[in-house]
Amino acid sequence: MYGLWRVIVKELFQLRHDRKMIPVLIVGPLFQMLALGYAANTDVDHIPTVLVDQDRTPASRTLVDRFTGSGYFTLAGAVPTADQAEPWLVDGRAQVALVIPGGYGEDVAAGPGGHPPRVQVLADGTDANSAVVGLGYAAKILADVGAELARPTGPAAPAAAAGGVEVVPRIWYNPDLKSRWFYVPAVLAMVLMLVTMMMPSMAVVREKEIGTLEQIIVTPLAPWQLIVGKLAPFVVIGVVDLLLVTGVARWLFGVPLRGSLLLLVLLSLLYLLNTLGLGLLVSTMVNTQQQAMMFSAFVLMVPMIYLSGLIFPIENMPRPIQIVTYAVPVRYYANVIRGIFLRGSGIAVLWPDALAMLGIGALLLTLASLRFRKSLD
Repeated sequence: MYGLWRVIVKELFQLRHDRKMIPVLIVGPLFQMLALGYAANTDVDHIPTVLVDQDRTPASRTLVDRFTGSGYFTLAGAVPTADQAEPWLVDGRAQVALVIPGGYGEDVAAGPGGHPPRVQVLADGTDANSAVVGLGYAAKILADVGAELARPTGPAAPAAAAGGVEVVPRIWYNPDLKSRWFYVPAVLAMVLMLVTMMMPSMAVVREKEIGTLEQIIVTPLAPWQLIVGKLAPFVVIGVVDLLLVTGVARWLFGVPLRGSLLLLVLLSLLYLLNTLGLGLLVSTMVNTQQQAMMFSAFVLMVPMIYLSGLIFPIENMPRPIQIVTYAVPVRYYANVIRGIFLRGSGIAVLWPDALAMLGIGALLLTLASLRFRKSLD
């Protein structure tokens, strides 16, 4: 244990003397959380809208007020015809065009027995997410208006309404459907991956570049002491980053932490077992720090982020790709952090993900240790 402790102390001294490394390991994750936390927001509101009101009646003005009063749409301008609304969509002055045809007010006044009133909504589809969300908001507003128009009035109204079925939706865990609550925990997983996979691989390769690895080899250290001693400081740094980033997510971005912080730390240690194993494995396959950085970023990090479910739903991927995702440790950590943060899940729910991270992490660390031991021999 004394030899292991001396290796750990050496690594800590080496990190302290490298003035560029500490900001990267501590300040870097906080900066990434701040930048990505504010940027990772797909909520759509205040959509600039151009109005084409060819009816100009109190009924059409009431409909426009429903749109602008919802908070989802902002009136950017008005034109007399739908053809004149197209330049607004082309040059980006508006993302949605609301077209109210002539006769809308008469159709509304006719009631359920008359011709159903019609409204057209045009959306700029170059931004597919904004277009889909905007059309969804418009459809909801128009559905509410249509339900109000179709509701019977007079003495028979209560009896007629009693036979209907009213749907009362209730959304659990994220009642306001804030996309930031979905993406900020994903940033936490990516930050830990960056710090505990790329940096350890570069730290080991740096020993090769400056020639100190050969000096360590001739010391009476067992290979396991060298491996554990070099990785242990990054475990500590990873836990520190976890706590700092969790604090930022909780207190700055308002993401709730409904589960146990202790459970989050313990399961994050299993996640670090995977990232550290990958970092050590990369260090045995490259010879320079530049190669280690490029290999970690483009060969491992980017594919794992795409296949983890952090950004894109796994259920929407082709079946062969879904099978591949079972070998991606970030997939299981994504379930862990979102379960603990948003749903308050405990170990009784998360144990399959914990077991998967333990198994994959042990396999990766064993393979990396065998390759590293062989390079020492």
